[in-house]
Amino acid sequence: MERLGTGIGWRPEIADAVERMPGIDWLEVVAENTCPGHLPQSLLRLRERGVTVVPHGVSLGLGGADRPDEGRLTALAERAQVLGAPLVTEHIAFVRAGGPLTASPRLEAGHLLPVPRTRDSLAVLCENVRIAQDALPVPLAVENIAALIAWPGEEMTEGQFLYELADRTGVRLLIDVANLHTNHVNRGEDPAEALAGLPLEAIAYVHVAGGFERDGVWHDSHAHPVPRPVLDILTDLASRVSPPGVLLERDENFPEPAELESELAAIGEAVEKGGGARASTPSVTVATSVTVATETPSAPAPNATPAPDTGSAPAPAPAPAPDADSAAHQQTAPDAAPTPDSTARPQKAPDADADSAPAPDAGSDPDPTTAAAPADDLPRQRLALAQTALLSALVAGTPVPEGFDRVRVGVQTRALAAKRADVVAKVAPDLPVILGPAYRAAFLAYAHGHPMPDGYRRDALNFAEQVLLAGHLEDAAARRRLREWWLERSGPAPRSQRPTVRLARATRRVLLRR
Repeated sequence: MERLGTGIGWRPEIADAVERMPGIDWLEVVAENTCPGHLPQSLLRLRERGVTVVPHGVSLGLGGADRPDEGRLTALAERAQVLGAPLVTEHIAFVRAGGPLTASPRLEAGHLLPVPRTRDSLAVLCENVRIAQDALPVPLAVENIAALIAWPGEEMTEGQFLYELADRTGVRLLIDVANLHTNHVNRGEDPAEALAGLPLEAIAYVHVAGGFERDGVWHDSHAHPVPRPVLDILTDLASRVSPPGVLLERDENFPEPAELESELAAIGEAVEKGGGARASTPSVTVATSVTVATETPSAPAPNATPAPDTGSAPAPAPAPAPDADSAAHQQTAPDAAPTPDSTARPQKAPDADADSAPAPDAGSDPDPTTAAAPADDLPRQRLALAQTALLSALVAGTPVPEGFDRVRVGVQTRALAAKRADVVAKVAPDLPVILGPAYRAAFLAYAHGHPMPDGYRRDALNFAEQVLLAGHLEDAAARRRLREWWLERSGPAPRSQRPTVRLARATRRVLLRR
C-alpha cells in the first residue's frame, strides 16, 4: 500500500482553507457528493498540485442483505477513474432493507447502521465485497463504523470479524479510531483488544474525528474537536504498525483554519508518539505470504446475548505486523492482502467457509413467497429479515425486535430523524428559510410517520407536500412560497421549464404588448 501521509476530508465549506493549509498530502471526498464532469475548481487545483484524492462512499451498503447495486458500483468506479485515485473506500454497514428478499417495502436508513457479527452476516459481506472488488478499477478498503446499538447473539468480536473479512477477501481496512472509541463507550468494547485482533498489515489508512457524549451515549458527530481518548487510541495503533495514512474528518461546525491545523498537529504528535513506542519495542518477525493474482476478551455489549460456547480454545491474538514502511516494497496484487502466518492468526469462526460456494447470478434473488431459496441465498434471507425488522423499528415505528435494548433503539431512532432533518436542510436550503424556526419540529413530526423512500431530495419533496396537505401552516405568505417551491420541483422537469408553462408565459407577453 502506498504511503498517503497526512490528510483531511475535503468539504466545500473549507475548500479555500484546505488549499492554503501546509502539510496536506492527500484528501478524501464523499463520493456521492462529487460529479465526475463537474469537479469543484478547488479540487482540480489541488489535484494539479499532485495532491492525492480518495473517493469515500457512504451509500453502497456492503453489509446489507442485497447484493451491491450495479449502478452505485459504476458511479463509484467512475469517480475513482476521474480522480485518479489509488483506492476507493466504503463502510461495513447496511443502509437499506426490505425488498424482494423479505417481500416487504424497501426502507432507507439515511445513515450507516451496524451489521451483526455473525456467520451469516460475514458470509454475505464477503460475497458483497468480492462483487465490489470485481467492479472497481482500484483496490477497495472498508471502514469499521460507530454504533449506538448492539445486535443480540453476536458470534465474533470486532477484531475477529474484520480479520476474517480481510483474510477471506483480501480487502484492505480503513480503521476509524474515533469509531473504536464510540463502540467503547456505547457497547463496552475495549479498543486495545479490538486493535490486538486486527490484521494490521491490511490497513489502508486511518480516520480520526470528534464527537460528544450525552447521557452516557457517545455521538460520532464529526462536528466537534478530536478528544484525547481518540488520540490515545491512535497512539496505540501507531505503536503496533506505521499507518500508511491518517486523515482528519470534519463534516459540520467548521472551525477557523488555525484550529483545524492545530488538530492535524495533535494527530501527527499522536502518531509520532506511537512510532517512538514501536521503535523502542523489540520487533517480532512474522512470516507473511503474498498471494499474487491477476489483478483479555472484550466486554460484552450491554444488551447483547452471549454466543453459545463451542468448546474451542480462545483465539490467540495475532503477533505484531511488520512495519508498513518495510512492507511497502512488497509487490501485492490489488485484490490480495498479505496473510499473517497461521500461528499468529485469530481462530476462525465455525463454518468459516460457508460462503465459499459459487455465488448465484446477481439479480436472481427468489421471491420467498413463491419459491424456496437456493441454499446459497439462505444467509441473505435470514440477514434480510433481521435487518428489515430492526430498520422498520427505527424508521417506521414497528415493535423493537427481541433482544435489542429498547432505550438504545429509541436513541438511534431520534438520531436518524435528526440527521434526516439536517441533511434535508442542506439538500433543500429553501425549506428552513420558508418555514423559519418551525422547520425542525415540523420535519421531526413528519419523519415519525414517514420513512425515507428514496434519497433526501425525494424526502424533501414529500415533507413539503405533507406540510401543505396538513394545513397547519398559518402564515399565508409562507404557505404560498412553499406551494410554489413544491410545484417547481415535483414534476419530471422544473415547472418553469415545462411546455405548458412556457406557452402560457409567452402568450401573456404577447397580450401585454398589444
